[in-house]
Amino acid sequence: MALNTSAEAPLPVGEVSRLIGGWIDRLGAVWVEGQITQLSRRPGAGVVFLTLRDPSYDISVSVTCYRQVFDSVADVVSEGARVVVLAKPEWYAPRGQLSLRAAEIRPVGVGELLARLEQLKKALAGEGLFAPERKRPLPFLPQLIGLVCGRASAAERDVLENARHRWPAVRFEVRNVAVQGVHAVPQVVQAVKELDEIDDVDVIIVARGGGSVEDLLPFSDEQLVRTVAACRTPVVSAIGHEPDNPLLDYVADLRASTPTDAAKKVVPDVGEEYERVRMLRDRARRCVGAIVEREERGLAHALARPSIEDPHRMIDERADHVAALLDRGRRTLGHLLDRADSELSHTHARVVALSPAATLKRGYAVLQKSDGHVVRDPEEVGADEVLRARVSEGEFTVRVDA
Repeated sequence: MALNTSAEAPLPVGEVSRLIGGWIDRLGAVWVEGQITQLSRRPGAGVVFLTLRDPSYDISVSVTCYRQVFDSVADVVSEGARVVVLAKPEWYAPRGQLSLRAAEIRPVGVGELLARLEQLKKALAGEGLFAPERKRPLPFLPQLIGLVCGRASAAERDVLENARHRWPAVRFEVRNVAVQGVHAVPQVVQAVKELDEIDDVDVIIVARGGGSVEDLLPFSDEQLVRTVAACRTPVVSAIGHEPDNPLLDYVADLRASTPTDAAKKVVPDVGEEYERVRMLRDRARRCVGAIVEREERGLAHALARPSIEDPHRMIDERADHVAALLDRGRRTLGHLLDRADSELSHTHARVVALSPAATLKRGYAVLQKSDGHVVRDPEEVGADEVLRARVSEGEFTVRVDA
């Protein structure tokens, strides 16, 4: 519960310490898992002192237990071992220090570790961190490679020597870290983050030699797995030997069986590339040569054809035929014109013969009234009416005699 305090009514340090101790006492006994980083067994002392550390975070807590509690596991527990402790939190008021009083200590066996790793693996896989579509391709020729490894380790030597042997111009940005023990996880995580923030780093290799399951545990840590999953730079896992499969292998963009294998997969071999270029060049030369030869044969075959060899022969052969068709066309057209002219003459003669003018030439006349109406019946005219008479050579007027 919150306390009512003020600058005018503060609590003494002793009272604050006493209240903290009361709150901690109400927590009761708890099971705690961690890694032993310090172990103190003084001869003749009835109490054993040790420090329990969370390997994923930089957090430690002091643990005390009676000698007989620790003696039951003394043969299988040492510094660096992972244990599960049943302990009750205690508050040492004079120093303001928190510690755990252990009533039982159990070592975490390999089988139990593997079972927990399998559970963590399933949980992370369920989040999609191991999905193949998340894997990014490595650059063909990285200019700067980030390397996370132990100081002066065989893994560092294998990666550097093999990479430079394959491509002498390659450069490395090396981060030496602890690769086992309590400081491994935070140092590896920090090194990966630093390299990922460097824009010139094209790929990051996390390398370590072989070891026991306990030695490789830092590379199955959840914090490290999530850090690698969040990297924007492709990451290569080269941990242990072929049978070793820490969780880092599943989240990395590429898994190498050994540090040497990582160097071979990340850096191309200059000799092999020269040979590949030579083979491709020879293949291209052969392909181009075959294409040119095929086109030359096709061109020679085309030039040998009669139409290309003597292009005017076809015209000459068709000239007589065209002339015959032209003459035939002229004759046919002449016949048609002659026949049409004859028919036109006959038609003109008939028209002329049947025309009123021809009738007038034979001595006939046409009488028209003043309005131009042709007189066809004597009843149509009256006495003394003036009519117009039209004959072959002209016209004149006539008067009707009553």
